[in-house]
Amino acid sequence: MARYDRAITVFSPDGHLFQVEYALEAVRKGNAAVGVRGTDNVVLCVEKKSTAKLQDSRTVRKIVNLDDHIALACAGLKADARVLINRARVECQSHRLTVEDPVTVEYITRYIAGLQQKYTQSGGVRPFGLSTLIIGFDPYTGVPALYQTDPSGTFSAWKANATGRNSNSIREFLEKNYKETSGQETLKLAIRALLEVVESGGKNLEVAVMTKEHGLRQLEEAEIDALVTEIEAEKAAAEAAKKAPPKET
Repeated sequence: MARYDRAITVFSPDGHLFQVEYALEAVRKGNAAVGVRGTDNVVLCVEKKSTAKLQDSRTVRKIVNLDDHIALACAGLKADARVLINRARVECQSHRLTVEDPVTVEYITRYIAGLQQKYTQSGGVRPFGLSTLIIGFDPYTGVPALYQTDPSGTFSAWKANATGRNSNSIREFLEKNYKETSGQETLKLAIRALLEVVESGGKNLEVAVMTKEHGLRQLEEAEIDALVTEIEAEKAAAEAAKKAPPKET
């Protein structure tokens, strides 16, 4: 294997590009991120590492705007994400300037995935060590959308998905519990999914919700704490109902 993992452009005899697989491993070690698409909103929820006492937490963001109607969350290397985000933002503004229309969510997802793929096929570079969840509203139809890209450059649309640490566990939870939701229910489903692998408490979560009318809104820690408390109360009530003896008829 050692002969085939030095250059990004060299396939191993069994068809692997080891550098791309190593980039996927970097994603699996990154902070968990969840995206859930509702009927009237889209939610991103990201695991947040505790910041140093003297650090300004506002400067450590995993959920960012690409345009007024599009946002992105990522898992993996933050420095790589910054470069990709800046390129995507420039493309959004360039598209507005050229055709006088905002980009669609699929267009900017294709652009980001194309950029990631380019870095798996060129000499002297390495793949981006991050996976992205891209949310937004179509500027023409007003329909919410959720896409995911990975370091290999593939992308796909989802109703709900997770990436980063323990993403398989979160995805299994979403597969069991997902249903078409709207408003606050979409928000609670995303937080419940992330709480499967993250210690409870607003200080460990970064949550943002996007609506067609108001764009992206980052939730304050107090709002997240209130939702977490409500979710835990519902969970405790459901468990108590299961343990309660059946009523005699």
